Amino acid sequence: MIAHVLRSTLLAFAIYLPATLLHAQDAPSPAASPHAADNTATNVRDRSGASQTSSAQPNDKSDVKLAATIRRAITKDSSLSTYGHNVKVIVTDGAVTLRGPVHSAEEKTKIESIVRATAGVGQVTNELEVKP
Repeated sequence: MIAHVLRSTLLAFAIYLPATLLHAQDAPSPAASPHAADNTATNVRDRSGASQTSSAQPNDKSDVKLAATIRRAITKDSSLSTYGHNVKVIVTDGAVTLRGPVHSAEEKTKIESIVRATAGVGQVTNELEVKP
């Protein structure tokens, strides 16, 4: 009797489990297609060598310290978007270059004003781009 109950339970489980797993699988969406890169032109521009990138930042202690101070001031401002918090800050001999996308012209101006208010900043080159 116990063997019969055990056999029936195992048989039911063996039928139920594969049916559940098959049902749980998602069918591939016919509309799913890879998205085209939206920043290809920017990447080409940055590869040209004509514009300054974060990899060109010197390792001078004062420049690194100034870049860190600016980064903290930018990320401390909770009114900025994620784009705003992630702008590139490049410091060379006290001169600051800002690069990357932001959500609005107001955000672009606000980030520049934060940088200009930071002690030790010389010239500021604002190359931030407003993205829709």
